[in-house]
Amino acid sequence: MNNKKAYIITGPTASGKSGFAHALAVRIGGVIINCDSVQIYRNIENISASPFANRPITDEIDGVPYRLFSVLPLSEQISVAEYIKMAHQEYEAAIAMGRIPIFVGGTGYYINGIINGIAEIPEISHENRMRAREMVANDLDMARRLVPNCTATDPQRIARAVEVFLETGRHLNEWQNSARMGAIEPTPFRILINPPLDVLHKRIASRIPEMISGGAIDEAQYIIENNLDSRRAIGAEQLCAFLRGDINQDAAIENWITKTNQYAKRQRTWFRTQFSADFTIDHIPNDNDLDAVTYGVLS
Repeated sequence: MNNKKAYIITGPTASGKSGFAHALAVRIGGVIINCDSVQIYRNIENISASPFANRPITDEIDGVPYRLFSVLPLSEQISVAEYIKMAHQEYEAAIAMGRIPIFVGGTGYYINGIINGIAEIPEISHENRMRAREMVANDLDMARRLVPNCTATDPQRIARAVEVFLETGRHLNEWQNSARMGAIEPTPFRILINPPLDVLHKRIASRIPEMISGGAIDEAQYIIENNLDSRRAIGAEQLCAFLRGDINQDAAIENWITKTNQYAKRQRTWFRTQFSADFTIDHIPNDNDLDAVTYGVLS
């Protein structure tokens, strides 16, 4: 029978990891802990494909506790260090409840922090954090020149690299190569759900129209009305462009699908090069995979 202390269930977008994690949590008495950097924000549950899309934001779904979903406003930013601190708290709380923590999500830098820990970077002053945000918002090229070793494309991650350099005079990768702290120990059992790219493409193309009909347009309208950053999530930028009249809805959907496909491809590359799985599912997960994980029949 299963004797694992904790799990990480990850994979590219639309791979079926959320449903699989929920089914596993039902079987083994688990707590789902979010490991997705977009689903941590509220008011974009449809755009982010959150388990809470089109349902009330509560502490559980069908008796399974859910943690770190929809807990931050879109106006806030969160560092990996701050996420790891929150994840540790939820991990310890799950253990104290006699439940098994199940980390679920596809954000590589969160997953890496859980497994390997993070560099102990000094606290960033409010002044330098705001300066970094303004630089990224007003002149992204200049911000990139300030941190030439940063390969990130997400504005939030670029701003993080800039604020660290402004605060410490050292580049983020220098800190990341120093001593690390904060890893979950023992390392959770790592499950990778990684269907072929063509399967993901079909699932992405079919679910995005459903996300739109489910309320994603209202969420984009909320972003516009509150003057929030639409680049925070794939889909938000496209829908906001549609609502502003810059493109039509068909173009917004097509662009959203293309950007999501590209993201799935990048995720697969990261899993191939940076993630060592204990058990890999190379298709959309099914009950046989659930049995294998639950009863320890792993190959």
